[in-house]
Amino acid sequence: MEGLGKLSCSMEKKDLKIINKGEDEEMELQGYCLCPWRLVLVGLGVLCTGGFLLLLLYWMPQWCVKFTCTRTTARDAEVVLMRSTDEFRTWFMARVQIMLAPGRNPFHSLETQTTSPFSSPASSMANGHNPHPSSDGPAQELIKRFADYQPVQIRYFCFHSSTYYWNDELQNFEVLIGVEDLRVSCSTLHLEHSAGLTRDQQEYRKLFFGVNEISVKVPSIFKLLIKEVLNPFYIFQLFSVILWTVDEYYYYAMAIVIMSVISIATSLYTVKKQYVMLHDMVAAHSIVRVSVCRNNNDIEEVLSTDLVPGDLLVIPSNGTIMPCDAVLVSGTCIVNESMLTGESVPVTKTNLPNPVSGERLEVTDDVYSTEEHKRHTLFCGTHIIQTRYYTDELVKAVVVRTGFSTAKGQLVRSILYPKPTDFKLYRDAYFFLLCLVGVAGIGFIYSIAFSVMNEVPAKTIIIESLDIITITVPPALPAALTAGIVYAQRRLKHLGIFCISPQRINICGQINLVCFDKTGTLTEDGLDLWGVQRVENGSFHLSEENAYKETLVKSQFVACMATCHSLTKIEGQLSGDPLDLKMFEATGWIMEEATEEETALHNHIMPTVFRPPKQLLPPEPAVSPEQDMELYELSSAYEIGIVRQFPFSSSLQRMTVVARLLGEKRMDAYMKGAPEMVASLCKRETVPENFAEVLEGYTKQGFRVIAMAHRRLESKLTWHKVQNINRDNIEANMDFLGLIIMQNKLKTETSGVLHDLHRAQIRTVMVTGDNMLTAISVARDCGMIPSEDTIIIADAIPPYNGQAAKITWRYADKPSKMPQMEEVNISLEDVCNVDELKTQPLYHFAMNGKSFSIIEEHFPDMLQKLVLRGTVFARMAPDQKTQLIEALQGVDYFVAMCGDGANDCGALKRAHGGISLSELEASVASPFTSRTPNISCVPNLIREGRAALITSFCVFKYMALYSIIQYISVTLLYSILSNLGDFQFLFIDIAIILLIVFTMSLNPAGEELVSRRPPSGLISGQLLCSVLTQILICLGFQAMTFFLVQQQTWYTVWTPLTDVCNQSSHNLSEHNETELDDHNIQNFENTSLFFVSCFQYLIVAIVFSKGKPFRQPTYKNWPFVVSVLGLYFFLLFIMFHHTEIIAEIVCVPFDWRVKLFFIILVNATVSVLMETFILDIVLWKLVFSRDKQGSFGLTPATPRPQVGIDRQDFNCLSWLCCRKKTPPKARYMHLAQELSVDPDWPPKPTTTTEAKPHPENGSTCQFLNIS
Repeated sequence: MEGLGKLSCSMEKKDLKIINKGEDEEMELQGYCLCPWRLVLVGLGVLCTGGFLLLLLYWMPQWCVKFTCTRTTARDAEVVLMRSTDEFRTWFMARVQIMLAPGRNPFHSLETQTTSPFSSPASSMANGHNPHPSSDGPAQELIKRFADYQPVQIRYFCFHSSTYYWNDELQNFEVLIGVEDLRVSCSTLHLEHSAGLTRDQQEYRKLFFGVNEISVKVPSIFKLLIKEVLNPFYIFQLFSVILWTVDEYYYYAMAIVIMSVISIATSLYTVKKQYVMLHDMVAAHSIVRVSVCRNNNDIEEVLSTDLVPGDLLVIPSNGTIMPCDAVLVSGTCIVNESMLTGESVPVTKTNLPNPVSGERLEVTDDVYSTEEHKRHTLFCGTHIIQTRYYTDELVKAVVVRTGFSTAKGQLVRSILYPKPTDFKLYRDAYFFLLCLVGVAGIGFIYSIAFSVMNEVPAKTIIIESLDIITITVPPALPAALTAGIVYAQRRLKHLGIFCISPQRINICGQINLVCFDKTGTLTEDGLDLWGVQRVENGSFHLSEENAYKETLVKSQFVACMATCHSLTKIEGQLSGDPLDLKMFEATGWIMEEATEEETALHNHIMPTVFRPPKQLLPPEPAVSPEQDMELYELSSAYEIGIVRQFPFSSSLQRMTVVARLLGEKRMDAYMKGAPEMVASLCKRETVPENFAEVLEGYTKQGFRVIAMAHRRLESKLTWHKVQNINRDNIEANMDFLGLIIMQNKLKTETSGVLHDLHRAQIRTVMVTGDNMLTAISVARDCGMIPSEDTIIIADAIPPYNGQAAKITWRYADKPSKMPQMEEVNISLEDVCNVDELKTQPLYHFAMNGKSFSIIEEHFPDMLQKLVLRGTVFARMAPDQKTQLIEALQGVDYFVAMCGDGANDCGALKRAHGGISLSELEASVASPFTSRTPNISCVPNLIREGRAALITSFCVFKYMALYSIIQYISVTLLYSILSNLGDFQFLFIDIAIILLIVFTMSLNPAGEELVSRRPPSGLISGQLLCSVLTQILICLGFQAMTFFLVQQQTWYTVWTPLTDVCNQSSHNLSEHNETELDDHNIQNFENTSLFFVSCFQYLIVAIVFSKGKPFRQPTYKNWPFVVSVLGLYFFLLFIMFHHTEIIAEIVCVPFDWRVKLFFIILVNATVSVLMETFILDIVLWKLVFSRDKQGSFGLTPATPRPQVGIDRQDFNCLSWLCCRKKTPPKARYMHLAQELSVDPDWPPKPTTTTEAKPHPENGSTCQFLNIS
C-alpha cells in the first residue's frame, strides 16, 4: 500500500503542468474527470446541509473539483484545476471544451494541410486572447467545404479572457498570440505574410483566434448581486437575521438588513460604475469598418471584428483608431500613443525594414517582435493621425495580434483580473475573527452544558447557544470597517485624489518608500533652451544663448537643429516631442509639409521642407531684367528637404535624418542624441579633447544635453538607395557639431514635499528614463541626495568570451562637504551591543537600466542589498521600472510609485500605492489619480492612508470589545438563567454601537506627516495588549458588579411584586396583576450589568478613538463628541431617574445607583490610564516602537529628529530587551543590520565585483550590501 501511495504521489507530480511559465500569470495545472457517484454524494450533501455545502464548494474551488472529480492526465481532462505560483497561491477551475476543426494549426494553409498532428513552430502557443470557438456553425461550414480533410478534435478551456489550447507537441495547454507564434524573420514577414489571406484562410484562423474584440461585458445587476451576497460575511449576517427573527428580535434584525442592503447597494453601484467606465473606454472605436487586401489583390471592406493575424490591413489616409496590433510593411504613419504611454506626443512609425529588398543584405534579418520592432508596429487603441505613402502603393500593415492578445487587450486584462492585494491587516482580521469564533465556541458549549443541567427547553437551548455566536462575531463589522474607508475616499476626493481601489487606502498608511519618475513629476514637463556650444576644428566655442543669428543661419549646426526631429503639422499646428519643439522653435525656421495632392503628383513621397526666415538670410542682389525670374528664385532659395528619417530609438539613443539642400546633388546626414553615443559615432579628430569634462560640467548642473553631428554623404547614394540602406551605414564617420543644452526646471513643490517625506523617514527613489548624470544632478538639486553624501555608480558588464559578469564601482563626484557620519540609532537589537555600533558615511547607489538588468540576472543577492541604498535608477525601461518595484517589495518595503503616466503603467499597477499625475487613459489602471499635477499629492495620500489605517484598527478593536463586553454580560446572566432583553439589545446595538462606529471614523487625518508609522497588522504587541487589557478591565468590573449586587442587603430574587425602591405597600395591588417574566429578563443583575456595560461601550470608544499623531484630535470630530456626550447624559438620566423607556430595566435603590456611578467612574479612570499612560507612553515608546527604519539609518537625506535614544532610557531598554534579542522582521532591516558590521561594504571605488559561476551557499557574488 505504501508503494502504491508513493506511485500515486509521483504520478500526480509528474502530470503537474506549468502554464504561462515565467510570466506573471504562471500557474500549476492538474487534470480531472467528472465522477458520477461523487456528484451524487455531493448532491445529497447539499440537500442535507440546506445548501451550505454548495456555498462551501463555491468559496473553495479546489474542494469542489476534488469532491466531484477524479485525477486524470491533462490531455484527457474534463475539468482543470489551477493554482497560481505567486505568494497568494490562489485556486481556479475551468471546464475543458472540445471544438471540431478542419486542422490543428491555424497557420497552415488548408490547401496543403494534412490530417497529421501539426509540428510547426506555430505549435509553440503562448499568451492571451479570447476567441469564441464554441459555436460550431463556422467550423461545420469549413469542414463541409473541405470534406477531403478529416475533422480533428481540439481541446481548450477559457480562463481570464484567454483561451488555452492543448498542444500535442508540448503536451501542455498553451495560448495562441498571433503571427509572433511563427517566430518569423522580418524578410519572411515581407515575403510570405504581406500578400493577405483568402476568405477561407481568414475564416479558418478565426476559429482559433476568435472575434477581434476586447469585450468587457458589464455583468447584470442580478449576477453582481448574487456574487456580492454570497460573500461569507453576508451569509453570516443572513444566519444571524434568521436566528434573531426566530427569537422575536425583529428590530435589530431589521436594522442589520437595512445596513446590509445599503452596503450591498453601494458596492453594486461602485462595481457597476467601474465596469461601465471600462466598457465605455474599451468600446469606443472598438468596432469599425476596415479595408483588407485579399491575396488576389482585391481590397475588401470588413468589420474590424473579423480581422485575424495575417490579414493585410490598409491604413486610411485620414487616420483611424487601430482595432488590432499590426506591423507596417509599406508607408509611414504618425501615431498618438497616449492610450499606452500617457504621452500625447505624436510618434512617427516607419515600415518594417526588408533586408532582401535591396541589392545586398544590408539589414540584419531579426525575428519579428512587437517589443523589438515597436517603431514599426501600430498598437491597438492608438490613434493614427496621418499617413504618408507612395503614389502607387497604399499604406499597409500586417495584423499580428487581435483581441485580448493586443497591447490594449493586455492592459484591459490587467484591470479586469488584478493581482490580489496582500496586506497584513486583512490576514490578521481573519485570524482575529477566528479567535472570536473560538471564544464564541467556548460560550456555545458553556451555554448548552449549563442549560441542560438546569433542564431548559431544547428550543431555548438552541436559540440561546447560537445567539452567543452572533453576539461574539458582530454582523455589523463589514459595514463598520467600510465606513472608515468611504470617509477616507471622500476626503481624498476633496484633495483632488481619485481612487478606484478603496482597499489600497489602508495599505498607503504603511508606505515607507516612494519612487518618483523625473520628467513631468519632479521636474516640469517642458524643456527650455539654455544655450548651445558649437564645435569647430575639434574645439569648443564659448557657449551661446541661442542659434538665432544671421552668422549661423547657413551653418550645419543650425541645419541639424532645424531638420533632425520628428515634428509634424497637425491641423496647421506643429506637434511632437517637447524637446524637438523647443529646439526647432529656437532656430526660427519654417516647416512646410507636402499635401496629399502634391504627393500624388510625384513618383515618391514629397519631402518635408525647412527654410530659414527671410530676415535672417543675407540681403540679395537686385535682379537684372535679363535674368529669368524663376531661375533666380531657385538659385537664391535656401531650403532643406528631408529624404529619409531614422526615428529616435531609446535603445540606440539617437535619431538621424538624411536631407538635401535645394540645388545640391549630394545629401547630408544629421544626427542628434545622447552625447556619449553621438561622440562614439564621430571621427575622433572632430570631438574636442575636453568633451567629457564639458559634458560632465553641464550634467552636474542638472542640464539635459543633446549632441549634434553631421556627415556629407557620397554622391553615389541616390534617393532609392537611401530608402533601403541600413542606418548603421549612415551613422558612422560623422563630424561632431556641438551641444544643445536644455534646462528642465524643478517643480516648485518638489523640494518641500521631499523634505517632508525625509523628515517622516520615508525613503525617496528616482526612477527615470533620462541620463544618469542629469538624474543625479536633479536628485541633488531637489534634496533627494544631500550635497555632502557620496554617490556610488554601479556599472555592470554582462558575461562575454567566457568571462563572468562584472560590476565596476565608481564615485559619481566628490561631495561638496565632508561626508556626514551616519549615526546608527540604538534599537532593540543594538542595546546589548553598544560597543559594536559604528558610524558610517552616508552613501547612495546609482545605476542605469542596463546595469540593473545584468545585476538582477547575475547578482540577485547583490540586487537586494543595492536597493537598500539605491536612490537613482536612470535609463530605465517600463518593464525595468516594474522589476525595481518588485525588488523593493521583495525586501519588505511598502512602495508607492508616482508618475505622470508616461511609461509608468506597469510600475503604477504593481506598487502598493500607484499615484498617476495624468488623467489620460494610460492611468486607468492606477489605483490613485491626482488632479493636481505635482507630487504634493503623495504626503496627502500617505497621511490619509495612515488615518484610514488607524481608523480601521480603532473600529476593529471597538467592535471586538463590543462583542466581548456583550458576551461577558450575556454569559454572566446565563448563569442565573437570564439574558438581556430585546429593547436592551436594541438600545446597545443601534443607539450606542452603530452611532459610535459611524461617527468615530470621521476623525480627519493629522496635518503633519510624522516619522513613525502605524502598525501594519492587528497581531502586534501594542494592539493586542490594548485589546486584552481592556477586556480584562471590562470583565473585572462587570464581574464585580454582578457579584456585588447579590451581596447588597436589599437584594432578593426579583419578581413583579418586588419593590426595593419604595417599601410602602400601597401599590402592591397594581403588581398583583402583572404577568410573570417567562424569560427571567427583569432582575437586579440584568439592570446593573446593563448600566455598567453601556458605559463601558462609551469608555472604550473614547479610549480607542485616538487622535494624534496620525489623526486630528478627537475633540475636532464634533459628531462623535456630540454622540458620546448625548449618550452619557441619557444613560445618567435613566440610571438616576427610573423610567420605563427601556422596559426591561427594574428599579434599584438610590444608594446602589450611586455605587454603580462610582464603579463606572473607576472603570473609566483605569481604562484611560491603562491605554494612554501604560500602553502609549511606556510600552509603545520603549517596547513596541516599530519604526526601526531610522534605527538602521535607511533614510537618506533625513533630518533625524529622533536620532538615537536618551541616555536616561538606556538602562530601562536594556532591562526590557537584553534578556531576549528579537531580530527585525522586515527583510530590509535585517540586511541593513548585517551590513552595518560588514567591513567590506560599501564597495570601494575603482574596485570590481565578479559573479561566481558556482556559488557555494546560493549567493552569486562576493560582495554583499548596504548599511
